[in-house]
Amino acid sequence: MPTNDESKRPGLFARYKTLPVNVFALSFVAFLNDASSEIIYPLLPAFLALSLGATPFAIGMIEGFAESVASILKLFSGYLSDKFDRRKLPVFLGYSLAAIMRPLLAFVTTWQQVLVVRMADRVGKGIRGAPRDALLAGSVPVENRGLAFGFNRGADHLGAVVGPVFAFFLLSYLASDPQNPTAIEYQKVFLFASIPVALGLFVIIFLVHEEPRPEVNGDSMPIKFSLSQFDGNFKRLLFIVALFTLSNSTDAFLLLRAEQSGVSPAMLPLLWMTLHFSKVISSLIGGDLSDRFGRRSLIITGWIIYAAVYVGFAFIDSAWQAWALFIVYGTYFGLTEGVEKAFVADMVEPEKRGTAYGFYNLAFGIT
Repeated sequence: MPTNDESKRPGLFARYKTLPVNVFALSFVAFLNDASSEIIYPLLPAFLALSLGATPFAIGMIEGFAESVASILKLFSGYLSDKFDRRKLPVFLGYSLAAIMRPLLAFVTTWQQVLVVRMADRVGKGIRGAPRDALLAGSVPVENRGLAFGFNRGADHLGAVVGPVFAFFLLSYLASDPQNPTAIEYQKVFLFASIPVALGLFVIIFLVHEEPRPEVNGDSMPIKFSLSQFDGNFKRLLFIVALFTLSNSTDAFLLLRAEQSGVSPAMLPLLWMTLHFSKVISSLIGGDLSDRFGRRSLIITGWIIYAAVYVGFAFIDSAWQAWALFIVYGTYFGLTEGVEKAFVADMVEPEKRGTAYGFYNLAFGIT
């Protein structure tokens, strides 16, 4: 039952209206960037295989190298943002690199060139990731921290919903035969996909503001590139997150299982979009719940849901069951993604948050 204080707490919509401009601006940039990325991402494997002759091994290597580079760079960029007390600059540089590299996909002629472009794009993700999270955490008081991260993740997932829809319409308009696009027609879509992330740069310049770092005691320890500066709670969180992520698996297996249970291949993109809708709604609610009832309980609940969904996938034998499990699966993300990031901010001093998010993303990315 809610306490008297909880019963007097403003409604969810009213709480979102109190969030500062930084949160809305960074979330809008996340939406634009993810929409841009998700226009490209669903089409890239087919473009590589059918237009550039890339093998499945080459396609896997491109994404594997790209994501590994991003995970490692988040650690260094987070530390440097702490050391020089600059968050906005690396955020801008990271998104700028994406805005520069993505249009180059319109001119590639070999899969090796795609590898270079994708790695450079992910370098941008690595540069901006930890400083952006630290900037977001510093923009709101602790009682609204979960709300802010939930809203940011919701906006990001909304981009993942909108992006494939735009990809479908762009390909339908630009390709003479949408069922069998040519390399040039794919590349025209990639060129249009670069527009949203470029627009996001203007949002960062004019609407995102560097928050002044709180004053610290003169005898505070200098910021080090080491886990030793963090207490046992944060280290245990990293270990537990890494252990859980190590047992995680790619969602491609769940899509395959859905197809085996009766979902037609033509419906798989719609199923994927439904999952992201579930992520959007649950992220918006989950962040608020973590502010009210605590981060730890929300994260544990999310992990239990994750385990239950995987057990469910072992026994499904009809399409409707797959649809239901994908909707439930989306709530796992809403109860953990933004909440874990808010939990990290709760555990560490403001001047060390960039480094903390770097270690968090490294543990998450490697495992």
